[in-house]
Parts: sequence; C-alpha cells; structure tokens
Amino acid sequence: MEWKNLYRGLLMGISDLIPGVSGGTIAVVLGIYDRLLDAINGFFSKDWKRHLGFLIPLGIGVGAALLALSRVISYLLEYHKGPTQFFFLGLIVGVIPLLWKEADAKNHFKVPHFMMIFIGTVLVASMAFFTPDKTGTPITELTIQNGIGLFFAGWLASMAMLLPGVSGSFVLLLIGVYPTAINALSTFNIPLIAVIGAGVIVGFIVSSRGIRFLMVRYGYMTYAAIIGLVLGSLAVIFPGFAMSTVHLVASVITFVAGITIVTLLGKQSK
Repeated sequence: MEWKNLYRGLLMGISDLIPGVSGGTIAVVLGIYDRLLDAINGFFSKDWKRHLGFLIPLGIGVGAALLALSRVISYLLEYHKGPTQFFFLGLIVGVIPLLWKEADAKNHFKVPHFMMIFIGTVLVASMAFFTPDKTGTPITELTIQNGIGLFFAGWLASMAMLLPGVSGSFVLLLIGVYPTAINALSTFNIPLIAVIGAGVIVGFIVSSRGIRFLMVRYGYMTYAAIIGLVLGSLAVIFPGFAMSTVHLVASVITFVAGITIVTLLGKQSK
C-alpha cells in the first residue's frame, strides 16, 4: 500500500470541495496524474490487483476530506471567501509552470497548440459569467426521480474532476446540485451520498479512459488543452478585490502560500 497517497487524497478531496478548483489540478501538482488515470483504467482490467495499493489509500484520503472537511470549507467560503479563494488561485498559478515543463511546451508547442490553449481558456473562463444559485434548498430525501438526476449529476461532476482546471464542484453549482451534495456530506446522508457517489465512480471510469486515450494519441495537444483549462479556471475562481484592507492583506498572504505549497509539492513529486 502506498500510504503516502493518504495525504495526496486529502489534498485532492479538499480541492474537489471548492467550486473552481479541480482535483485533477492537484494530481498534476503531486505528480500522480498519469498514474491516477492508469490506475483507474487498470482497476477494471485483469491486472486490477496491482492497482489497489495506489487507489485504496488515495480513495480513503479523498473520502476522509469530503466527509470531515465539508463544513470547514463551507465556513471558510462563507466568512473568509476572499483569502480562501486567493489561496486556491495561488495553487492554480503555481501549477501552470509545472504543466508547461511536463508538456515540454518550449520545444513542442506550435501555433495549433497555442490556439488550443486559447480555446480551453475561453471555454472555462466563460463559466465565470454564469451565476448559479448557491443558496437553493438542498434535497434531503431520496426518490426514484431525484435519484436518477443526482446519479447523472455525480457522473458529470466526476468527469470534470479528472480534468485539470475544470471543477466538479462548479459543475454541480451550474446544475443546482451543489447545495444538496454539500448538505449530504455535512449531515452524512448515506442514501444521497451513495447515489451521487455511484455516479462519480461511473464517470471516473468513462472519463479516465477517454483522457488516457487522448494523452497517448495526442499528447502535446491534450496538454495544451489542459493548460488552457487551468488558465481559464483563474477567471472562475477570482473573487475580486472588493474587501477590507485586512482581508486584502490576508488574501496576498494566502495567495503566496498557495504558490509556495505548489512549488514545494512539485519539487517533492520529482
């Protein structure tokens, strides 16, 4: 068992609770993105046993973060949104040089790759103009009708979670399921967690195969798309500067802390 994946899973789980931050981005920072895709694909092959040592500790870490820290994240976003968002902005800014080096963009990117970066940036940044309802009444009782919708919501969100720069939480916000998901985690509503979680698992299986195929067949273009998605997520998560001097100073500190943490984790992953 790769027990160091516990802390990696915790970091990925925390990021997946934040609208605008992707667990895939954190996986890139930690240097495990390729292995994550391979392990998810390999788990459903004849060699599934050899991937358990990687996936089980990672899954425990993600699950622990989702269950234990959902209230903490909700509190921070409600009462300290600026500094919290700037911390994750720092994480995202810090990951861009890592992606650039990983893709060896200096030697391999041509005009089509930069066009793909632009397209990815615009697509994700455009989400910043959506104003989803964050205060909607959460679903608390499972029925056949809402269960089907929640299953496919989890499926859609998980496909976004695996893509660096695309936030599964923000997708849930856009389709109005985020309040339900956070409330289910906070209150430990097993039926709702199970249905959404089943959708997440199916989405992981489908999307991991698709992303793996693209990275093998069109590696540099896929990296260009991912860099664009990450750049675009900056616009989605940016909270603005309408805050007090104290919050502004705190935001600068958390922003620098985010970049520093990514830099340190990037060096460690090597």
